[in-house]
Amino acid sequence: MSVFDELESEVRSYCRSWPVVFDTAKGAKLSDVDGRTYLDFFAGAGALNYGHNPDALKGPLLEYLARDGITHGLDMYTVAKGDFLRTFEELVLRPRGLDYKVQFPGPTGANTVESALKLARKITGRKPVINFTNAFHGMTLGALSVTGNSMKRGGAGIPLVHATPMPYDNYFDGTMPDFLWFEKLLDDSGSGLDAPAAVIVETVQGEGGINPARAEWLRGLAELCRAHDILLIVDDVQMGVGRTGPFFSFEIAGIQPDIVCLSKSISGYGLPMALTLIKPEYDQWGPGEHNGTFRGHNPAFVTATAALRTFWADDALERATLAKGERVEAALTELAGSSQTVELTPKGRGLARGLSFSQPELAAKTCAAAFERGLLMETSGPSDEVMKIMPPLTITEGELDDGLAVVGEAIRAVTEGVSA
Repeated sequence: MSVFDELESEVRSYCRSWPVVFDTAKGAKLSDVDGRTYLDFFAGAGALNYGHNPDALKGPLLEYLARDGITHGLDMYTVAKGDFLRTFEELVLRPRGLDYKVQFPGPTGANTVESALKLARKITGRKPVINFTNAFHGMTLGALSVTGNSMKRGGAGIPLVHATPMPYDNYFDGTMPDFLWFEKLLDDSGSGLDAPAAVIVETVQGEGGINPARAEWLRGLAELCRAHDILLIVDDVQMGVGRTGPFFSFEIAGIQPDIVCLSKSISGYGLPMALTLIKPEYDQWGPGEHNGTFRGHNPAFVTATAALRTFWADDALERATLAKGERVEAALTELAGSSQTVELTPKGRGLARGLSFSQPELAAKTCAAAFERGLLMETSGPSDEVMKIMPPLTITEGELDDGLAVVGEAIRAVTEGVSA
């Protein structure tokens, strides 16, 4: 691994937790150059909801490349883009009664967040945006301005302005009514809060610690935005495309955001791709006003179309994800109940799950112990106190049980002998 130490920037991170050279991957497993296999409870930070190299997507991709299909297309009209748009409308938007224009803002989650913030400000003529405590929306300057993590914000090197954080659901552990502070500031002309252009929210905060917002909280937020003429942006980059069960994570609340940000698993194959979904009346861009060289990555259109046709023509994946999520929840609840030395708190929804450690440093130690036993997991939360479980949605029940058994072994190995 000397080439990485010698040539790659010190900014690298995941490889420090998993110091092996990976070579191949299939389904929910990866293999390193020494032939050791690892079970994946990470799924590319949510970019591999259908697992590694799914056959139903690989076939169409190889066929497309073999016939010299367009790879790089900017925003030109292509067969691959047309197929994706028709399929997305047929299998995702229409069945849910959603009416959105589709923007291809660039290939990453940060690209779609940046475009959403820019568009909201253009539509309303206002600058401020409301974000939430412990939010994460990306590493570019606009996305960082609405992100909560102080370490990531500090990397900007300049003041991050025009964003005001508000308490996320259950931030005060139920001791304060929902939106008491936010609504008071909006209604008080002396509060100093300028009228916001938009509110941006994750329905489940992934990097912030696997914090799920209640459906009633999300509905209350949508109603508050409507009452004050504020656009509602849902960042579904990590929690969309089935991670919480339904295709969109906001479906449980029955709301229709004004703008939706999608990336990560929308391509289905780990290929770079992002969408910004915009209610038609808000599609007020001028031609080229927001663009990017790689906003039309046609191989990603091909795999995204194949993913929609394979996994979203019916509700089988959604039902399976919810059932597996309940399986994980039960296992984590049992582990929490049996812990005698460390307080463990299960968190999450669907197959976005976590276990919060009362002694934060033990979460990373547990992930390290799991890696030693052949399981990939990461931490999240403001103090990295949450052990995060996000396997591919297509993981088998046997693989899921095997991974959960390793989680239990790792927790016991780390917490044994720890003082309560």
